[in-house]
Amino acid sequence: MKLNKMVANKAELFNKCLDTVNRQIEKYQNEMDQIKQSMENNDAHTDYDEDDSKGQLLGDFEKYAEYLDNSRKMKEKLSKIDRNHYTEAIDFGSIVETNENYYFISAALGKIEMEEGSSVYAISTDAPIFSEMKGKKAGDKFSFNGKEQEIKEVH
Repeated sequence: MKLNKMVANKAELFNKCLDTVNRQIEKYQNEMDQIKQSMENNDAHTDYDEDDSKGQLLGDFEKYAEYLDNSRKMKEKLSKIDRNHYTEAIDFGSIVETNENYYFISAALGKIEMEEGSSVYAISTDAPIFSEMKGKKAGDKFSFNGKEQEIKEVH
């Protein structure tokens, strides 16, 4: 995927990231609703062994509440990306093409599949690889996990 095509696809990439995070939010909210329902149903009849299952449900509820909170923070971070901004140096909001992969410096969403079949890795500014490439420009190199990568283009 060439960068000029990537520029045209920045909106698509952004929307795919937003869709991914919205699906996560919906999934975690549904899980929490189901757990709440189970806990309410458990309240209707009390057995001694139900304390264990209630503790498990509560633990799961808290786990999904944390996932939900993280997903909402990712969505908030995504909303701060200026989709029309262009910079030569890699920073938050940049799309980076290396000889290995494409990266979108946004939120930690992992691999995003694009319409034309390519994939882009959506990573956060907390990702270790970001600290290696931050501020670099096209033509620069960086090393990550013992592997040198060359930055071909930045948008």
